[in-house]
Amino acid sequence: MIDTSAQTLLLPRWRRLVLKIGSNLIAPGGQALSTTHLLDVARFIHAARQQDREVILVSSGAVAAGRATLAQRQLQAPSGVAGKQALAAVGQAELMRFWARFFDFPVAQLLLTQDDLAHRRRFLNARNTLRSLRGLGVLPVINENDSVAVEELRVGDNDSLAGHVAVLAEADLMVLATDIDGVYDADPRRTAGARRLSEIDTVSEALLDRAGGAGSAVGTGGMRTKLLAARRCAEAGIGTVVCDGRDPEALMALLRGGWKGTLIRPALQRRAARKHWMLHALPTSGVIRIDAGAAEALTGRGASLLPRGVVDSEGTFDVGDAVEVRHGDRAIAKGIVQYRAGELARIRGRHSREIAELLGECPSESVIHRDDLVLL
Repeated sequence: MIDTSAQTLLLPRWRRLVLKIGSNLIAPGGQALSTTHLLDVARFIHAARQQDREVILVSSGAVAAGRATLAQRQLQAPSGVAGKQALAAVGQAELMRFWARFFDFPVAQLLLTQDDLAHRRRFLNARNTLRSLRGLGVLPVINENDSVAVEELRVGDNDSLAGHVAVLAEADLMVLATDIDGVYDADPRRTAGARRLSEIDTVSEALLDRAGGAGSAVGTGGMRTKLLAARRCAEAGIGTVVCDGRDPEALMALLRGGWKGTLIRPALQRRAARKHWMLHALPTSGVIRIDAGAAEALTGRGASLLPRGVVDSEGTFDVGDAVEVRHGDRAIAKGIVQYRAGELARIRGRHSREIAELLGECPSESVIHRDDLVLL
């Protein structure tokens, strides 16, 4: 499954790439924005465009840039969430000016929140915006909208954001440039003799368990978040390279069809785009528990979930919310529910023909239609 030797296989052919640059490369040590590592990133982007390839940039560093900007003026942002949002608002302007200096073509800022990914119409609008920017030859620079996002609306970290953007942009490859030269079989900062993995076929739970937390003073993600993002991309047929962004050769190797770091290969069977969006972008609002017959119908026959098979439900959810479907202790599916939690409590265990009598109307014979259901 995992090869730790020098790579012998070529990188999957790519034309569109999402490149995530971490805070530890943009603002080393949590200080001001620095060109130390980014000149080579800019050279890579220029070289890619000369080969008629597209790069979409996911850039961290807004909060660090805001902190440095205020410090230069002997100002200090308030503490807490509001203070961090203020730093992000100040820093975004600095961050875009910083990136624009490297290029003789336009750059555009696109700020996203979890809501932009979770609502299908906004998701498609963001996709159309990206398509338009690419058609104009503009470099998109994407970040989470930290100046307004609160905890429940956050994507979480820019590794996760990059994974969502890769799917949103229909990319061929995602590259996570960090301050470590790939994925190891143990945390190299703590374990002597840890080996770098050149290729990973499947991001297993065992590998995730061995991954560490945040590894820098300013980054919010660690190797585990990178692997989770890579696994989501793999399901959508997108490969991921984790590499050392401080090494110029690590990026330039991508233009020659190779890689220097760790390649997480895409899954052989690609999940449909809408199913992938449902699974990874929609927040889960509750749980529906079903009996054995319903579980077999969903997993074995691709059926819709009918009220007859529902045993119980948890949480407060509305029509159109996403819920997890469980049989016993096992989560078997996620889907978009057609009934509110209170309505489902009244019709669970009953035949579909009884819905109108119980509720006064029957908006749907199924609790979750099979087109709105994705198996786990």
